[in-house]
Amino acid sequence: MSLALKLAPYLNNVRYEDLPPQAIEHAKMIIASTFASAAAGTVIGSAMIMRDLAKENGGAPDATVWFDGTKLPLTETVRVNAMLSDAAASDDSDMRNIAHIGTIATSVSLAVAEKTGASGKDVLAAIAAAYEASGRIGEAISPGEGGFHACVITVFAGAVAAGRLLKLTDEQLAHSICLSATSIGGLAMSTNSWGREYHAGFAAVSGLTGVLAARRGYAGDLSILEAPRGFLKSFNSKVEPDSILEGLGDEWDINTHLMIKLRPGAHPLSAAVEAAINAASEGNVNPDEVAAIKVSGPRMRTQIGHRHPTDLVGAIHSLPYYLAAATVDKDFTWVHATMDKITDPTIGKLQDLVEVDPNPPAVDYTWGWGATVIIEMKDGSSHRSTVNAPIGSGPRGIDWADVEDKYRTLMPESGLSADLMQNALLVIKDFDQAQDVSPLIGLIS
Repeated sequence: MSLALKLAPYLNNVRYEDLPPQAIEHAKMIIASTFASAAAGTVIGSAMIMRDLAKENGGAPDATVWFDGTKLPLTETVRVNAMLSDAAASDDSDMRNIAHIGTIATSVSLAVAEKTGASGKDVLAAIAAAYEASGRIGEAISPGEGGFHACVITVFAGAVAAGRLLKLTDEQLAHSICLSATSIGGLAMSTNSWGREYHAGFAAVSGLTGVLAARRGYAGDLSILEAPRGFLKSFNSKVEPDSILEGLGDEWDINTHLMIKLRPGAHPLSAAVEAAINAASEGNVNPDEVAAIKVSGPRMRTQIGHRHPTDLVGAIHSLPYYLAAATVDKDFTWVHATMDKITDPTIGKLQDLVEVDPNPPAVDYTWGWGATVIIEMKDGSSHRSTVNAPIGSGPRGIDWADVEDKYRTLMPESGLSADLMQNALLVIKDFDQAQDVSPLIGLIS
């Protein structure tokens, strides 16, 4: 039996009642976080362009564009909503794969549920199953390596979420997974451009389209995941395909590998910026007395990036900017995604002092994106901090209070009133009691 036919029945049939309470809460947090990131995306040019194009094209009023109210065909709705969330680089991230699975799972689940009348429990279970699909496949191939963007695995989240909510058979879902595997592209070099959020829109559309096609009888190659020239082997020639099935149901990726971003920008920088905040705060560092800011970690050598970014796209992937800002302000918050901070001369001066530590301390990191920052002072003293898993991550524990703070900080960008934002948050936190998604969609439209 093909891998897709082995995987699909589990992903298709796991019930809300089968999920551990933490997985349910994390799915709710993903919805709140995705809305918050999408609100920030409403004023970003890339998402605005695609939203306007979709509205000009029009079509069947299947589902609603967030914060806008226009109803569009399913494929156009999921494209726009996914891009709104991804554009601001403030959505969730899978800690292994640096993939924004929750953006795709949420945008697809809510749109399909709006059309089908699915319940809140249905949506929460779909998000958990979608996260499991993308996370497991991603772990097998390391999607960020070899020049491809991690959107090559988020497509499976869209397929699984839509397939469940449209009540596909197990075989139809297997075909959807296989069609998704052959339909997605995306190059990592686009990360520092508007190409990054374009990936998210395309992944959402591709996963959903595979489901809509399979629902009508369209068949893919059911061996495409494990075949010698198939999806997995194309990325990792040594992969054991059945490793994807190991331990299904023992743990949930949405618990063990989810990170809700509590700071803007690229997830690979999260541990490093937190370490810099800790070191600068504990040492009460005077920026004028800093001699060097040294960073190390399993993958930090490849993450330095460019210095002195001039816009949001550059800033959210610039480790020198992150560490300099954290050292100067002893914090790094949503305000650091603004031009006032990006062009701050004090922060700019310290960016030239950031370097990869040539003699890194011996640290046993559990997570590949853990980091150690050492701030060396002109008087010879130094201040050091190590962060393994960053705040807002499953291994550290995710606090609703932090998610709510993010939600209340970013949601005003949407233009919604304070009452509507608060009421929407209350619906999300009690989403397993929702008979359908229309009250929530109404509040954010």
